[in-house]
Amino acid sequence: MSGKSTTIGLHHLPNALTLLRMGLVPVVAGVMMIGGPAALVIAAVLFAVASATDWLDGYAARRLNAVSDLGRMLDPIADKLLVVTVLVMLVALDRIAGVTVVAALVIMLREFLIGGVREFLAGIGSSGLKVTPIAKLKTAVQMVALVLLMLAGVVLPGLPLLLIGEVALWLSAALAAISGVDYLNKAAGQLRARAAARSV
Repeated sequence: MSGKSTTIGLHHLPNALTLLRMGLVPVVAGVMMIGGPAALVIAAVLFAVASATDWLDGYAARRLNAVSDLGRMLDPIADKLLVVTVLVMLVALDRIAGVTVVAALVIMLREFLIGGVREFLAGIGSSGLKVTPIAKLKTAVQMVALVLLMLAGVVLPGLPLLLIGEVALWLSAALAAISGVDYLNKAAGQLRARAAARSV
């Protein structure tokens, strides 16, 4: 009996990690609002932990064969909430300022656009959009950029963390745009294929 309950518990692990990521979003925002070096370090650590659950929940779902409709719905929502919240907070704290705000806007717009496309495809029963290597690279660079922007001027004062973070954010924005166009092309291809199948 205990072995069966353990298996059931592990089956829910991916969704639990996703919910943890969602739960950390207001915590990260709240800590960032406190301000000060210590708060920013804590926020950066919490953000890194939350970002790590994005990989862990996917890995756990595949390893435990626990992919679920709920997980497929919640995972992208959790990702968007985390990224958009931190970007907004960094802009509010002037850690993303000037022309670099454009990079943040590109990332946010891409998140909402592709999220809407995925929702539309799911609504018409399409196979959806699989995560691409470019999108995975974008996510990794984005995480590094946001952590660096949180820690700039707080740790390692001898290093230009703000500049490195801004460059990484622009790179993330470029990858977001490239992967966004790629996803749109694939979505259009699926729609054309469905239209062709119906006309036969």
